[in-house]
Amino acid sequence: MNYVACIVAVAPLRKEAAHRSEMVSQLLLGEFAEVLESTKDFIRVRCLYDDYEGWCQKVQLTEVNKIESTNLYLHKAFGIAKLNGRDCHISLATPLYSTNEIISFGKFTVQYPSRYTCDVTKNEFIQENIQHIAEQFLNAPYLWGGKSVFGIDCSGFTQQVFKLFNIKLARDAYQQAEIGDAIGFLQETKCGDLAFFDNEDGKITHVGILINSETIIHSSGKVRIDKIDNVGIISSDTGERTHRLRIIKRYK
Repeated sequence: MNYVACIVAVAPLRKEAAHRSEMVSQLLLGEFAEVLESTKDFIRVRCLYDDYEGWCQKVQLTEVNKIESTNLYLHKAFGIAKLNGRDCHISLATPLYSTNEIISFGKFTVQYPSRYTCDVTKNEFIQENIQHIAEQFLNAPYLWGGKSVFGIDCSGFTQQVFKLFNIKLARDAYQQAEIGDAIGFLQETKCGDLAFFDNEDGKITHVGILINSETIIHSSGKVRIDKIDNVGIISSDTGERTHRLRIIKRYK
């Protein structure tokens, strides 16, 4: 079984093996994936973190023999790592495998900024911490398939925030809605619960993190904070309803 590691800050995963193809997700620097098949310029991979599949440009990956542990440290702020001795801007939730050593991925070396290390096994899932981490994504632009501060979609946002608390979520909103404990009423929610929203066909198409029973942070146009009631989200900019509430889930 062959594996690769991402050796750029953010690598697009596409639906087909072409640059013009839709981006369905991303890999962050140092994330691992299993090789499924390849063409001259692209490799179809399965991400080890969430089993998501897509095509990635070969030059953005490197073959690896050793799979590092990814369940202890994550980058907790926007910062700069050293990739082959050169600066590389990295996003929140980028995996860190060491705080004081140089890690090798094939022919590439990475050194991480130690002051931004976050031991996710010790990161308590409480309102103060949830808000602090979630709000670091504020104003990041919405990007279909994105999962970094450079551009992020709604389920990428919830996945990355929860990753920093060692809570693994699936990649897409409808997949995230399939697990967790349902909360019957908005007034019974607490910070960290996820609210899901559907379209006219009843399909889950959006997700956000509840700060409290009246406020939600989510990626829609950009990562933003809006009001929510029993019907759905109310834009803080226009006062219009933008999303229809379907279900609320709790994961911890």
